[in-house]
Amino acid sequence: MTEIPKPGRSVAADIETALASLQAGELVAIPTETVYGLAADAHSDAALRRIFALKGRPADHPLILHLGDVSWLSRYAAKVPDYALSLALEHWPGPLTLVLPASRLVSRVATGGQDTVALRMPRHTLTQQLLRAFGRAVAAPSANRYGSISPTSAADVRAEFGAEAPLVLDGGPCSEGIESTIIDCTGPAPRLLRPGSIRLSELAPVADREGPRAPGRVDRHYAPRTPAWLASQSDWPTAVAKARRQAMRWRVLGCGALPEGVAGLALPAEPVGYAHGLYAALRQLDRAGAAHLLVQAPPADEAWLAVHDRVRRATQPWLDQAGASVDYADQ
Repeated sequence: MTEIPKPGRSVAADIETALASLQAGELVAIPTETVYGLAADAHSDAALRRIFALKGRPADHPLILHLGDVSWLSRYAAKVPDYALSLALEHWPGPLTLVLPASRLVSRVATGGQDTVALRMPRHTLTQQLLRAFGRAVAAPSANRYGSISPTSAADVRAEFGAEAPLVLDGGPCSEGIESTIIDCTGPAPRLLRPGSIRLSELAPVADREGPRAPGRVDRHYAPRTPAWLASQSDWPTAVAKARRQAMRWRVLGCGALPEGVAGLALPAEPVGYAHGLYAALRQLDRAGAAHLLVQAPPADEAWLAVHDRVRRATQPWLDQAGASVDYADQ
């Protein structure tokens, strides 16, 4: 394992250490405004395979390539429609990923065997400096085991991988807290593949339809190890009553306030604050040693679309398929 930069080192020294690791074909956990990424040289198939091996990620799941400048689009995309360039110029650097036809420069290890590539330009200052010094793209999926909760701090990365942790470039907590919006730009009009912190109203006109395989779209993802159940607003009182009766077995994640008589956490009742704290809260609750987690469904409107997507993938519905309440204590 590469030595992790120690407190008190200069930022320049940390970036130099990370740069040397990337140049040597090693993995580096990098900060972005969304979540921490597990980065490798996008031009090295051997380095890319190290990402898949450490994460336990299926080889046909594509990786997002992170760019140091908008001008790099022409290196990695074979074709950039005018609307895609407009989206990049408006939202980069930032939490927006564009799926485009891959150029011949792009490794099919990174694309999961597809002829399309996912590209974004992260906003975090340290990672921007690292990318520009490196001079080429890195592939950087979230720095966690496949399917588990994405990391939003350097400590999360170290806890996730333990003795296998790569070098971590510590850039502090992530400002956004959830993964980027992904837009398919391979057709005549843009299509939403994964919602993120950029609202659809900011991306209009974007249709919500199926497109190429993209990261973070499997049904079960971003999930804690503890079984987690999502209760709708109508089911919330019944679900909370059960959590109160079996208080030692349950931890609760509320929206706006934590109900009386239960243990857990509450996240802000507004989408930006909720998204920022979601993964950290799930990690904290996951460490509590409870048998089950109960999550209150947030409000249902466009501003909460990305939060709903992540919460749905991290949980199971409170009601079974027949619509009857499940006695989870007996499972």
